[in-house]
Amino acid sequence: MGKVEYLRHLLDQIDVRLRVMFPFRQIVFRSEGKISCINLNHRFQGSVAAVAIVVSTWVTFSSISVFLHERELVAKDTQIADVRVAYRSLLGEVAEHQKKFSGIVGDLEENHELMLSLSGQNTKLREDLNSFKGTRQAKAQIESIRSIMKSRIDDVENKVQSLAQRNFSIKDDLNTIEGDLQSALTERNSALFESTQMRRDIKVLENKLVDLEEKENSTVDKLIEQTESQVLNMERLIEIAGLDVGDVMESDYSLVAGQGGPFIEIKPDGRPGGRLSSKLTNLENKLAYSESLQSVLRKMPMAAPLQGYYITSNFGKRRDPVNRKWSMHYGMDMGAAPRSPITAPAPGKVIHAGWKGNFGKLLEIDHGAGIVTRYGHLSKIMVKKGQTVSFGEKVAIIGSTGRSTGRHLHYEVMFKDKGIDPMKFVKAGRYVFQE
Repeated sequence: MGKVEYLRHLLDQIDVRLRVMFPFRQIVFRSEGKISCINLNHRFQGSVAAVAIVVSTWVTFSSISVFLHERELVAKDTQIADVRVAYRSLLGEVAEHQKKFSGIVGDLEENHELMLSLSGQNTKLREDLNSFKGTRQAKAQIESIRSIMKSRIDDVENKVQSLAQRNFSIKDDLNTIEGDLQSALTERNSALFESTQMRRDIKVLENKLVDLEEKENSTVDKLIEQTESQVLNMERLIEIAGLDVGDVMESDYSLVAGQGGPFIEIKPDGRPGGRLSSKLTNLENKLAYSESLQSVLRKMPMAAPLQGYYITSNFGKRRDPVNRKWSMHYGMDMGAAPRSPITAPAPGKVIHAGWKGNFGKLLEIDHGAGIVTRYGHLSKIMVKKGQTVSFGEKVAIIGSTGRSTGRHLHYEVMFKDKGIDPMKFVKAGRYVFQE
């Protein structure tokens, strides 16, 4: 298989998967007696879904990047604050060392003065020693004074050495403090540079998001407008059939789910892409509601159960065909040719198939959403109870069993066990399918 054939085969597979994931949809609406259709093929729906995914991914990535950047800025600011605290602490220690150094210098000056004083006393003692050289008592006194002076001089020398060592230690501490301060300033400058660069990057991303939002806003607005038009047409069909949209939606158990909580409206957060994200959320909600309405419409019997027929008795008040007394007729009698097939006007499940009093042979089909159809006076039932039937499937043959004056189909449509004029459903079907 060549590259071109392989590529065609791959594109065919992608097209098949798109058809499965996005079945063909058609928006039908009527304006001034004209019917218009908007076809949504699988490629268009796939493109819309791809755009929504790309925008959501982009917004999520940008939000995470901004969030991480803010966390990094907070960490850098915290580190700078710690460095400043350490810097102030080091300045305090330097001031304390300077104070001690000043005290040591004062002690040195005091010891220097003491040494000068002792030197003067030593000179004087030498003079006294020369003058009293012959006196033994004076000589002993001089030796005692000399010993004391020597001891004091030794103490002064020890203090001077200790002060010198302390001066060297203070100098080393000052060098270490200066190095720490230089390192802290370097880290601070690096953090400020990175912060500035990240702000520039964020600004570029924001501009790109703004451009993307401007390009996609018009497309999303058109899709919202088309979806709203589709929703209005579907709601109109339900109303033409004589049903309330809210009641039908509540009766469709496939749509009802346990939910609740306070209402909190989603509003744009002011960030780039926030408006587009809000519109996409709005479009998603409208599409979900549109799909729910389509699900309900598929369950509504908007087609007649007979191909060719004529009305022999309408829904409502009438004179009974047997005793000619006024009575309420909860169905519609439809005449047709002998052995005319009766087809299911919508998919559903058979809930009754057999004889039932005055109805004769009766068939009941539950279509969901609280809608049930009845078919009475049948000559033959072709399905069984519990069987699932599809739209247009042959389910029975017209007849005249039970309390009947001749061949016809007694056709009823019930919503929540309440009879509704079947002709309204037929008219709703004509509203959709008429040309």
